[in-house]
Amino acid sequence: MIIAVANQKGGVGKTTTTVNLATALAATGQSVLVIDIDPQGNASTGFGIDRRTRAASVYQVLLGQIAAEEALQTTRIPGLSVMPSNAALSGAEIELVDLDRRSHRLEAAIDSLGHFDHVLIDCPPSLGLLTVNALVAADGVLVPMQCEFYALEGLSQLLGTIERVRTGLNPRLHLLGIVLTMVDRRNRLTENVADDVRAVMGDKVFKTEIPRNVRLSEAPSHGLPALLYDSRCAGSEAYVALAREFLGRSRPLPATKVA
Repeated sequence: MIIAVANQKGGVGKTTTTVNLATALAATGQSVLVIDIDPQGNASTGFGIDRRTRAASVYQVLLGQIAAEEALQTTRIPGLSVMPSNAALSGAEIELVDLDRRSHRLEAAIDSLGHFDHVLIDCPPSLGLLTVNALVAADGVLVPMQCEFYALEGLSQLLGTIERVRTGLNPRLHLLGIVLTMVDRRNRLTENVADDVRAVMGDKVFKTEIPRNVRLSEAPSHGLPALLYDSRCAGSEAYVALAREFLGRSRPLPATKVA
């Protein structure tokens, strides 16, 4: 299954969710590919991939300069590979405009690869051409959402984009679910926003909530997913639970054929 992890708002735990959900899925023995299509490259950093080793990246793949397989890097996690991002990707929005099938470049790249049980695409905090490429390539969208005042307003814009892509470019695209992140149940605003999101979106909201957790914030500075940095912290345990729930929601495909 190919999943775009998307939210046009920054700082909502999107990359943290991508890195740790991918790690939890790989820990079950499944093959996982993470594609870092965010110019900030934080998902690549979260797996300990040094910026000096990212000469072959998703940027070159999107522009057709190298084959997708050439950009893959293995990680210390068995069964988990990464297609990293580098700083050059920041100019891709402009460079892609004049290319053929500009919205389908990532889809074609994934199609050229072998089999993965899951492909997770870490999207930039915008709804530009890079995110559109991710949505065109994806089967479903996973939306991390911080429990803050403007959460529902941003969600409606994202859902509109998903619907436009589904209607015009990718009919298989669907909303897999919403993950509430940075949850602090001691905070009344958090509780109110979480209740509002669940009231509006119903069972599209995952039961698992990701708590605000210091160890989740510390892990990237060590080049490690939180599940390796501290497997017993509340954040890691939440992502393991999210992986179980994610697998229960995923379509019953034996493997994602990306070839």
